[in-house]
Amino acid sequence: MRQDREALLGIHHVTAIAGDPQANVDFYVGVLGLRLVKRSVNQDDPGTYHLFYADAVGHPGTDLTFFPWPGARRGRAGAGQTIAVALAVPPESLGYWTRRLTDHGVACEGPARRLGEEVVALSDPDGMPVELVAGPDTGTRTLWTPWEDGPVPPEHAVRGLHAVTLLETAVEPTRTFLVEVLGAREVGDGDGRLRFATGAGGSGAMLDLIARAGAAPGRIAAGSIHHVAWRTADAGTHRGWWERLRGRGIPVSSIIDRFWFTSIYFHEPGGALFEIATDGPGFTVDERAEALGSRLILPPWLEGRRAEIERVLPPLRVPAPARRGPG
Repeated sequence: MRQDREALLGIHHVTAIAGDPQANVDFYVGVLGLRLVKRSVNQDDPGTYHLFYADAVGHPGTDLTFFPWPGARRGRAGAGQTIAVALAVPPESLGYWTRRLTDHGVACEGPARRLGEEVVALSDPDGMPVELVAGPDTGTRTLWTPWEDGPVPPEHAVRGLHAVTLLETAVEPTRTFLVEVLGAREVGDGDGRLRFATGAGGSGAMLDLIARAGAAPGRIAAGSIHHVAWRTADAGTHRGWWERLRGRGIPVSSIIDRFWFTSIYFHEPGGALFEIATDGPGFTVDERAEALGSRLILPPWLEGRRAEIERVLPPLRVPAPARRGPG
């Protein structure tokens, strides 16, 4: 196994596809209480928003992002996909969350016990599976800053990404890739899934693998997870990962400057899209922390197209901070 300084540190972000951007904001900010920390555009399709939700300052590992295409058809979960994202919540907060979801008309199931954790399962407005997970370390995440002005009291707030779930037709190709290429280790087995961890492990650094022989391939569209990004500390380590993948003959993108982080993209053997992204420079490189998400931010190479881009983007209303009720 590689030395710690080279290891993937955990999940950096998860990016999914949505339909209506307003419904997406209303759910992830208004119901789940995440902060919209960057209102930008898809850099490969600038006529589409790219919305970033996270903790108060957008720490890596707390970030769930969306490309919302109004009118997009629904996706279909299947083999070769990341099929669910789990968010960490404090163990004592599950009752709060089941009440809050019910009060907002969001159907949920659980809590149910799985791999030693308590899981509440729900779907977002586009049908994407989202899980709220309480485990031994979900309430003690250190790389997390509470959003004091959010609709959820800090003591109950989502602490960040917990894990992702992949569905494959066979275990071995993906297991071998995770362990031998990405340096993950198998840390759990039960409830029909294998669990892998990167870096120091624990909440925010885990992937669950489910295998179903004969499972039909999925379709990536609204309600689907587009890719999972893994954390690396800096540009030097990031380039090392690019060289490692290329050296093993794995097709990998060029190193891409996303302004808030640097990225490379590749597929694991089953077909799911992965990214490796740097922790910095982060979302406060171009906005003050208190102003995050309040206006459209473009990377410098798109700034000259601002008027054109703003003409085609639909209006977006972010729920204002409000006095918190009991749920």
